[in-house]
Amino acid sequence: MTDKTQAAGLSSDATEVRSQKLDLLRQQIGDVYPAHFHRTLTNAELAEKYAGLEPDTESGETVTVAGRVFSSRNSGMFMDLHDASGKIQIFSHKDTAPEEARALLPMIDLGDIIGVTGEVRRTKRGELTVNAKEITMLCKSLLPMPEKYHGLADIETRYRKRYLDIMVNEESKLRFQQRSRIVSSLRRFLEDEGFMEVETPMLQPIYGGATAEPFKTHHNTLKLDMYLRIAPELYLKRILVSGLTDKVFEINRNFRNEGVSTRHNPEFTMMECYWAYADYEDVMGLVERMFETLALAVHGKTEFEFGDKQLSFKGPFPRVSMPAAVKDATGIDFLALKSDEEARQAARDAGVEIEKDATWGEVLAFLFEEKVEATLIQPAHVIHFPKDISPFAKEVPGEPRLVERFETYCNGWEIGNAFSELNDPVEQRARMVEQMEQAHARGEKEKTLDEDFLDAMDQGMPPAGGLGIGVDRLIMLLTNSPSIRDIILFPARRQKAD
Repeated sequence: MTDKTQAAGLSSDATEVRSQKLDLLRQQIGDVYPAHFHRTLTNAELAEKYAGLEPDTESGETVTVAGRVFSSRNSGMFMDLHDASGKIQIFSHKDTAPEEARALLPMIDLGDIIGVTGEVRRTKRGELTVNAKEITMLCKSLLPMPEKYHGLADIETRYRKRYLDIMVNEESKLRFQQRSRIVSSLRRFLEDEGFMEVETPMLQPIYGGATAEPFKTHHNTLKLDMYLRIAPELYLKRILVSGLTDKVFEINRNFRNEGVSTRHNPEFTMMECYWAYADYEDVMGLVERMFETLALAVHGKTEFEFGDKQLSFKGPFPRVSMPAAVKDATGIDFLALKSDEEARQAARDAGVEIEKDATWGEVLAFLFEEKVEATLIQPAHVIHFPKDISPFAKEVPGEPRLVERFETYCNGWEIGNAFSELNDPVEQRARMVEQMEQAHARGEKEKTLDEDFLDAMDQGMPPAGGLGIGVDRLIMLLTNSPSIRDIILFPARRQKAD
């Protein structure tokens, strides 16, 4: 307990002291949480405006700034005031500062938000400083801040109390500023490429567009079970059918009731776009231009570090055929295998355990995930996926078991997924029926056909290339973040036990 705290008759408990100070402030000044405060400059604007002010010089100009008190020295004579843009030093001289300002100093704790009006000067040591003439309490903080120099070390607390993490960890603050910049740059890139942004339903009566477990809810008025979307694909394709635009995109949340890991969160940000009269070759070029643009927006260059790796988003990216990559890794030539059982047996012979009813394509994809995926460090397009795991993609001419689909990998992670979109309504229905039957076999009895989507396909959809980008994973790469929880402001967590 400080001498001033003792003199004021305040408790030794830090939280109780703050509450007692709040009571005193209400008695002394009335409103401790005013609705409005006019500042003339942010801290960054102030630093830029007075960058040329020489040491030990007064500007002769008065400014008003505001922010949170991060440090206090010499009984409050010196304070560091932070706003979202940066830091400025506040000086209140015990002899020359106005009495009202000096009287408020003992009531100010670290974490309080204050407004300061005063003259700008630069100290002999070169520190830009505002000499306080007026100090206004804008928000009395009732809880102590985490220690400035130790930050917020506990990782769970950083995720659960993100506001504290950003408050005291400059790296976290920068990361989320970069996230905003990346999403804005992505949107601007697509608009510059001629794409129109739309919004499609998050609540859907029938879920589709991906294979995943949905979150289920119920609409009371409509008396209708609904699902949080797992993908926007089927609605975006309806827009291509409509003729509203030939290039459409959406950046929004998807929801999947599945596991949580360093790369998976139940709600996540996806970008999906569809480009009429294009195919997956065109979309590969779009991805390369996109990645290069985003790297430049964040780093000013296409090369950047991720952990101990040096990554390059400079296109063009190499193309890797999935069957060829698996053959190189395992020696198994899947194109020579004629049946599902031959594929399963080849995997078993290679020492890989496979589901007893896995199809040829499922075995190929599983071996790719097990033997190849982790080796794809630099960006690469993996092309020619099996048709039986790709119900919305066109067949590869001359190879009916493969489709014109690619996934873009980097750091061993899937970042993007794209097709030459299937627009044959008869084949589309057949594949979706097969997909529904497979879902029922897995126990997903609620999976049904989206007949409205199939009606739209019967109306006629132009040939198109489609693309989905996992925005969170892309941000992880560009911000050197090893966990998806580091780049989602409020990631899903178990409830903390009482």
